[in-house]
Amino acid sequence: MAREALDAVDGLVRRALAERDDRLLVVGLCGAQGSGKSTLAAGLQARLVRDGIPAAILSIDDLYRTRAERTALANAVHPLLRTRGVPGTHDVDLGLRVIEALERGEAALLPRFDKAADDRLPEARWERAAAGTRLLLLEGWCVGARPQQAAALAAPVNALERDEDPDGIWRAYVNHALAGEYQALFGRLDRLALLAAPGFAIVRRWRTQQEHDLRGVTSGGMSDAQVARFIQHYERLTRHILHEMPDRADLTIALDEGRRVTAIDGEGRTG
Repeated sequence: MAREALDAVDGLVRRALAERDDRLLVVGLCGAQGSGKSTLAAGLQARLVRDGIPAAILSIDDLYRTRAERTALANAVHPLLRTRGVPGTHDVDLGLRVIEALERGEAALLPRFDKAADDRLPEARWERAAAGTRLLLLEGWCVGARPQQAAALAAPVNALERDEDPDGIWRAYVNHALAGEYQALFGRLDRLALLAAPGFAIVRRWRTQQEHDLRGVTSGGMSDAQVARFIQHYERLTRHILHEMPDRADLTIALDEGRRVTAIDGEGRTG
């Protein structure tokens, strides 16, 4: 991740921390798959900890429901809910409990999800945010997202929706979940930063590269064909986010296809 992006988010966070005394600051970091959220979050945490500011990271991916829970959801509502990713496949209450514990100044276990096993890790393998944590960075592809209007759900956006959700049951469920409990979680954000991809078309390339890198160090990872299908689950909401979030995020960092920063708008802009 470019130094200027890290500097911008760092500036946003430090200004907000200065306004909050010793209270917990919760910052959302949104960005499409492969945009560099995890790298930026880790860099920011390292800077803050170096300066004596306790900071923790929680990825919305680590809030995924267990495989058994998603299987039950798929059987009860729609088969596409078996696949992790979209609103409705996260344990939102778990995320809220983490925030509430940190707001009380307590230590908190941070859930962790094993994507290779497609299941949540046991609590014994979760990380712990220290008592007195000042910053919780909640990062994820749909962090801070708002639901679409019902009329926008009518037409499918890709082959997955057309062929596997012809009646719109899955996308309506996802949108309903986003409009409900997810807004309770995102309502706890004190600041919101967006890494804005130049468009959804680049996401397939970015995610494919991630899987190539994964296959280079492990025996896991999806094939290119599996990636192409998988990202269709994310397409509708990613396009919606890129359209509506830049106007309301506290900080928007525009990226080009090489993840280079092309513009910074909001509290962290420079120049």
